[in-house]
Amino acid sequence: MSQRPNPTPAPMPVSAPPTPSVEVLHHRPIRWLRPAGLVAAGLAVLIVAVGLIGRGMASQSLKSWTDAEAIPTVSVIRPDASANGGTLVLPGQVQAFYSATIRSRVDGYLKRWYQDIGAKVAAGQVLADIDTPELDQQLAQARADLTTAQANQRLAQTTAARWNGLLAQDAVSRQEAEEKNGDLAAKTALVTAAKANVDRLSALAGFKRIVAPFAGVVTARNTDVGALINTGSASDPGLFTVADVHRLRIYVSVPQNETAAIHPAETVSLQAPEYPGRAFQATLVSTSGAIGAQSGALLAEAQIDNPDGALKPGDYVQATFDLPASGGGLRLPANALMFRQQGMAVAVVGPTGRVIMKPVSIARDLGSTVEIATGLAPGDAVIANPPDSLIDGELVRVVAAKAG
Repeated sequence: MSQRPNPTPAPMPVSAPPTPSVEVLHHRPIRWLRPAGLVAAGLAVLIVAVGLIGRGMASQSLKSWTDAEAIPTVSVIRPDASANGGTLVLPGQVQAFYSATIRSRVDGYLKRWYQDIGAKVAAGQVLADIDTPELDQQLAQARADLTTAQANQRLAQTTAARWNGLLAQDAVSRQEAEEKNGDLAAKTALVTAAKANVDRLSALAGFKRIVAPFAGVVTARNTDVGALINTGSASDPGLFTVADVHRLRIYVSVPQNETAAIHPAETVSLQAPEYPGRAFQATLVSTSGAIGAQSGALLAEAQIDNPDGALKPGDYVQATFDLPASGGGLRLPANALMFRQQGMAVAVVGPTGRVIMKPVSIARDLGSTVEIATGLAPGDAVIANPPDSLIDGELVRVVAAKAG
């Protein structure tokens, strides 16, 4: 008998746990937040734009300033067309009217000196004494030789006279008498030679006293007591130097192109650095009459009285010559000239503010100024003291104009 399976009981339905109740909050959207964000973004964009624009303007301003600063700033002068001759200023060297370096003629040692530098001495005044033991002995020997020669001469003279008397009596031959007369002549010559040697050494002994050759000032003393004096030394500087400064000579080298305007007897004004504002008036007395091969200049000599001793030998002075008018030359300061590879030129500012290089030639070099012969017009605006970097056609800025 079949059994029926027990039916599986159906599962009991499980009920879900109870879900706690959650209160859901709903917020209303804030309406002003989005417009505020847009405004902030706009402000940021505006700030960035302003910054970029400002930087661009600053960069442009810097570029403009740099370009402006790159333009050279110059001042101009006008050529001077004055009719007067002007002046020529040249360096000069002052020398004493007479100057002598006094050396010794005898060897020995300096015994004493009497005059130092700066001392005013008269002609013939003793400056020093020299001790000469060797010369003194030579002079003593020469005098002894002279005495011996004179004794021999007297004996020969007596012998010759005796033989001449015997010859008159035909007691001796004529040959013997002539021999005695010849011996007398030889002994007389020896006396003359010995006397000349004594005179020579006596004259040298006179040089033991060093004296001033003329009135003046002792400008150097190169010896001292006990110093060895050797007349054969090639490097002997001399014992003293004496200069006559009552009148001075001034030597000036005049450029060749100015020699035609320099004439003897004209007045030359002198300025010395140690006397600012004081002018000394000298007279041009002569010129060398020839152009120096090395200097290319004419040597001119002026003279000036120096009663107060203000000027000194060796002084540097500026000598000013008055020049005659040359007739229409244009003058410029010497610092306006430019030395180019093609020759001398001046820089002129043209109507458009650009540089025009004009080659020029010089008629006169007046020292601080020059007289232009060709290449320049009276109305040209010449750049004063131009920089070497200037080139033809360069733009420049004129800051001031000065009269030439």
